[in-house]
Amino acid sequence: MARILLLALLALAALAPAAGAEGLPATQRLLDAQMRQAGAAGAYVVDVDSGETLYEEDADVTRVPASVEKLYTTATALLRFGPDSTLQTTVLADVAPDDAGVMAGDLYLRGGGDPAFDSAAADRLAGSLVSLGLVEVEGRVIGDESEFDGLRGGPESGFHTSQWVGPLSALSINQGRTGRRRPRFQAIPALFAAQVFERALRRHGVSVARRARTGVAPPGAAVIGAAFSPPVSTLVARTNAPSDNFYAETLLKALGARFGRAGSTAAGVRVVRSTVRELGARPRVVDGSGLSTGNRTSPRQVVRLLTAMDRSDAGVLFADSLAVAGRTGTLFDRMRRTAARDRCAGKTGTLYSVSALAGYCDTRGGARVAFAFLMNGTSPSRARRLQDRMTTVLARYEP
Repeated sequence: MARILLLALLALAALAPAAGAEGLPATQRLLDAQMRQAGAAGAYVVDVDSGETLYEEDADVTRVPASVEKLYTTATALLRFGPDSTLQTTVLADVAPDDAGVMAGDLYLRGGGDPAFDSAAADRLAGSLVSLGLVEVEGRVIGDESEFDGLRGGPESGFHTSQWVGPLSALSINQGRTGRRRPRFQAIPALFAAQVFERALRRHGVSVARRARTGVAPPGAAVIGAAFSPPVSTLVARTNAPSDNFYAETLLKALGARFGRAGSTAAGVRVVRSTVRELGARPRVVDGSGLSTGNRTSPRQVVRLLTAMDRSDAGVLFADSLAVAGRTGTLFDRMRRTAARDRCAGKTGTLYSVSALAGYCDTRGGARVAFAFLMNGTSPSRARRLQDRMTTVLARYEP
């Protein structure tokens, strides 16, 4: 019996390498088998370290990327702002408080495009003013969203508020949500934020004489307080892993405001295009989230971006912002019982008849690969099954 058991163990050991890893010819055959079922689809895979192309199929055909588009937005945010930078929501005043802590004029709450600004941050900001001695505002709180244009959505909704994004504003609080079922979204985000901040001041014992409204801080107003967003690297992670459309579209406008000509979708798009062009990608970009079917890119362009980012100073943070197969974000329930779990991370994309997946795998054979699978004119659920099989094949690849 012992001898039989030993022979069985030896047989399993001999089979283990073959089951655990696949060479390039086998990897290509297995990918081909899945791609034959994918319909209107393209794929591109490279070895990140060597630059060698491992697989390609219609790699230069541009397709709708859905939320894979967020890779262009977030890569640009990391490179332009810098991973450690923050976005600020500031409090300004045109009249300084007197020695007794009384402010004769108004307080201006000016938004800087922080998608993470919330009620807790507003409360901390109010507390910081109290710690400086503020006890009374004889005017009012004025919400200033002038950093961005007044359009509330992206091109897919005719630039109006939609259920997929929420209202966009430079001064947004709680991602534009009211906290109630109806209405779900704030009608005037800057006013809502000003009202939340006013209530926070009152809770901290500050008397505010007049009701909040919206407006623009005068040129000579001085900053007397500020709330800082989490680092841009954290904002990028909050965008990519859960595929958050609000964060993506707000970051796009913030890019336009800081590095373009205006805090608008169009200005942000121009910043993204010029940035990723330097990385070898020339996608057609119309929004920041990928909700619009007007976006177009190819698998090769996506992989060029992934490869360039992997080699950049922000490479680790960019990769860490992606959902991990079988663990986190939009991939938490995919590939759980496969070789891809914990080895592969990616950005998903889903629209009607569109499904996409792009990212990185650290394979069992010790390679690091970047991949992009773009599938249009398909059932998203069926496409996801094919993508999961293909990603699992990559996870088993051995150079």
